[in-house]
Formats: sequence, C-alpha cells, structure tokens
Amino acid sequence: MSSRLTLLLLLLIVFGLLLRENLAKRPDQLYQLTDGRIDMCLSCHQERLDAGHDAKVLGCAVCHLGDPLATVKEKAHLGIVKNPGDLRVVDRTCGLEGCHAIDVPKLKNALMATNRGIIATMRYYWGETPDQNSDLSVEELLKSDQNSLSLDYYRKLCGSCHLWKQKNDLAGGPAYYNEKGGGCTACHAIKGTPAEGVDPAKIHPLISKKVPTENCVRCHNRSGRIGLSYQGLCESEGYGAPIKEGQRAGKQLADGRFVLELEDDIHHRQGMSCIDCHTREEIMGDGSRYAHYEEQLEISCATCHSSKPGTTRRNRPLNNLVQEGGNFLLVSKLDGKKHPLHRPKAGTCDYPGHHRLTCEACHSSWAPQCYGCHVKLDKRETHLDKLTGQETPGWWEEGRTSLRYEKPTLAIWGGEVVIVTPGCQDIVTVIDASGKTEKQFNSLTMAALNPHTIQKGSRTCPDCHTSGKTVGLGEGTLWREKGQWRFTPQSQGLATGAGPTPPLDAYVDLTGKPLQKSARANLRPFNGEELQRILRVGLCLECHQALDDRAWRGYRPTTTCPVYRE
Repeated sequence: MSSRLTLLLLLLIVFGLLLRENLAKRPDQLYQLTDGRIDMCLSCHQERLDAGHDAKVLGCAVCHLGDPLATVKEKAHLGIVKNPGDLRVVDRTCGLEGCHAIDVPKLKNALMATNRGIIATMRYYWGETPDQNSDLSVEELLKSDQNSLSLDYYRKLCGSCHLWKQKNDLAGGPAYYNEKGGGCTACHAIKGTPAEGVDPAKIHPLISKKVPTENCVRCHNRSGRIGLSYQGLCESEGYGAPIKEGQRAGKQLADGRFVLELEDDIHHRQGMSCIDCHTREEIMGDGSRYAHYEEQLEISCATCHSSKPGTTRRNRPLNNLVQEGGNFLLVSKLDGKKHPLHRPKAGTCDYPGHHRLTCEACHSSWAPQCYGCHVKLDKRETHLDKLTGQETPGWWEEGRTSLRYEKPTLAIWGGEVVIVTPGCQDIVTVIDASGKTEKQFNSLTMAALNPHTIQKGSRTCPDCHTSGKTVGLGEGTLWREKGQWRFTPQSQGLATGAGPTPPLDAYVDLTGKPLQKSARANLRPFNGEELQRILRVGLCLECHQALDDRAWRGYRPTTTCPVYRE
C-alpha cells in the first residue's frame, strides 16, 4: 500500500512539474527575437533604440558582438564592442550582408576616412613629395610608424578629424575632442531621449540617416572653416573683449576659440542642413579612392539653380527634389520642409562678361582668411600623437599673423573664377634637442575655397573691379598714372628666418606674376591681361554704375570713352 502511495505521489509531482513547465514562460522565450533567434542580452539591456535598429528585431549581439546565449555577464561580454561603427570592426557589424555591406568598402575609401588629400598636399607643400597625389591614408599610418616632418605635424595637430578616430579615446579629454570620429557613428549617431528614471549618461544613442549639421561641424570647423561659416561664425582674433559684468563678452566655441557673428549662409537661414545639398556618394564615397575633395564632390550651385535642376555632375539624380505645378522644390531631409529652387537672375548672372564666374564668386559675401601660419617644432618636448594616443618627441606650436573675412580674393581654377584664401601659409621653424635652430623654411600657398556664405544678393561691381584685394593684389592703394596702373601694398610682408615674404594677402603683382604657390596645378591668379581688363571696367563704373546701363550692352575692352582718355 505504501509503495503504491509513493508511486502516486511521484506521478503527481512529475505531473505538477510538467504542468508548471508548460504554463511557465522560459527565459529564452522572453528574449526571443522576431526571427526566432535568442538574445539573452535583452535580459539586462532594455534601452530604447530607433525603429530601424529595434532590439526586438535585431537583438544586441548582431551589432555589439559578444555571446548572445550566455547568461553570465562576464561570458556574455567576451569580445563585445562598444561602438559597432568603428572602422576596425565594422566589417563584422554594420557591414554584415543584409545590413550595410555595400556601404562599408565605399566608406573606407572615402576622403573622410582616408584623409588622403590632406596628407598628400601637406607633404607636397613641405617638399617631401614631387606632387600632391601620393596615396597615403590614415589607415596605413595607424598600422605603421611612418613619419616625417609634415606627417608628424599631421599626427599631432590634424589627426583628430577622420573616421578611423575612436570616440572617447582621450581619457579625461574635452568633449569636443572625444566626440569626434567613430566611423559610421561619427555622422549617424544622435542623442536618444531617456525613459523616466533612466540615467541620461546611460542612454543608447539613436542611429539615424537624418544627420544634423552639428554632427558635421564637429570636424568641419578648422582649415576652410566651412562648418562655422555656414552658420555665420567667423574665427576672431579677439580674446573675449569687451569685458561685461566681469566676464568675457565674445562668443566662444567649445575649444576656446572666439568667433564673430556675421551673415550666415542663406541656406542655413532657411533651415537647411548639410545633407540637404550633399549626396551620400559625396559624403560616404562611391567606391573610388579619390585624391582630393573636388574629385569626390558631385554638386554645385547649378545642380539646383538651373533650368533643369536635380542631376549631379555624374548624372545621378538628387533624391530630395520634387516637381509641383511646374516648379522644382527641394525637400529637407530633416524636417520635410519644401524649399523653392530659383533660377539664376536673368540679365545679371548670364551677362556675357560673367560667363566664367562661379556662383560663389559673386554671392559669397565673406570668406574666412587665416594669414601666416607660424609653425614651430621643439624637439626638447613631447606631444600627443593623435593616431597612436602616445606622447612622442617633438612639441608643435602654431599661431597666425592675422585673420580677415572681408573682400574675398578671386582667381582662376580650371577656367572658372573662384574664391581663393590662404591655403597653408606655413612659416616653419624646427628647434633641435639642444635648443638650437635646426631648420627654417617658408611655404606660402593660396587655395580655392567654397566658403559656404552664400547670400541672395551679390557683391557689388566696384567690389570686384576697383579692389586690389579682390583681384589678388592685396590691400593697398591702386591708381592710374600716365596710362599705367600703379599699386602700393599696405603690407610689406614678413621678415622671417627663411627670408622675407611677399605681402601675405597678395597672390599676384600688376604684371600677373604669381607671388605665392597655388594649391592645384590648374589654379592660378589673374594674369596681366586679365587684371588690365578687370580694372578698366572699374574706371567706367564712376559713371556707369548699373548693369542695365546702355554702356554695358556689347561692351568691349577696346571701347573708347569720350570722358576718360589717356
């Protein structure tokens, strides 16, 4: 009897266990993804993600690696990566087949990842290579100890703006530095909104194709300073003056630089972001390994402002242009706002004498101009190599002679009139380990720039045809005497250890002789004949100030004037 009772009790226990097992939800059911996979990471991580990367669909491990089946933290976190967008691991994360496999190899060849043009151009400027087309990239520098004078400068002063840089790689460093880089997340990561009671510091960032301008400006705020200029900010020589209520009054950036607030670009004023104009192929690359930015660039003003807008110079259509009622509209990629596209002004932009002018040559009201970069390397000190994160021998210092923004200089690039600014006006001094001057040299270069300061109105006729600064002579006094142009520069240049320089704002003299190097083989200042023709128009402007004046109909440089004779 007792054995039967025991057997019955055992059967009841087994039945109860089976019933409980069938009624209970197993942990792997709670953490089962929509495709049937199990990701135990979700037992701890409940952060909110964007819809395209929903954790219930993708899980955590597909992006962050680790062991998704482990139930112990230490085992689960083996091999985990904090930033899946890091180019060191992106082939196993974002670049998986079915995700973004097509984009990853393109991105690694794009200029924001390679920095190929920056590196090659600087080596050329400093006389280390015969031309500026060498194919050396950040990735190669990361894998080697290759170095030179210009490469050491790049490593220590320039090497924090590229996609191979890791986020938060400088322990205790400033946010403006640590937030740079990160591969895919450099552009596509934006701050998420914390749930109630969640520590904001532990919020998972959202991944978005709607890249805000602030992400672009993290890097695009030095050199050409186009990210600042687009917002109407111009780096200033000021140091916070005037003082108000015991505080510096000047507007200051996160890295300590002071800026003036000038006219922002009209596209920025209308709420447009960088990605509204620039295409994915320009930004992320199209697979080709270009040497310079103008080779990767696809758009121009005419891409939108023409009779048939919407196609890039590589015949790729813009995906955010629509046509309504015969009018073309650009649709903002951030907020969906529609912006009408206006054609160039008839009678002005298409004036025969303006056929070589680029749009920005007239419509950029100002441009950042940083003159005279005084660079010193002191081998007695050490400096942080931004690529390796290690202190290495040689401390670099740099300062400038002056900053300006008015009267952007014009020149010829590939047959078109463009704006030029000081590219790298390097005045270099090297101090050896004993404190003695080891080397000194100057390398003054002017470079083409689209300053991103477009305005609806244009520069005035006298601003181009009567200004020595605009035509490349520099600031000074320009006059006509006995049938000849005369010019006295305001600046006499600098006396340096490597010899005197020309005036830093002078690209050319009145005969058309270049006074500085050009950043590209097909970039040059106006020649003597062009200067004569441009300035001659300035003489006529004393009487004929409007473009619709009859004097400008069929105007020729040989036209005689009954009032002004020589």
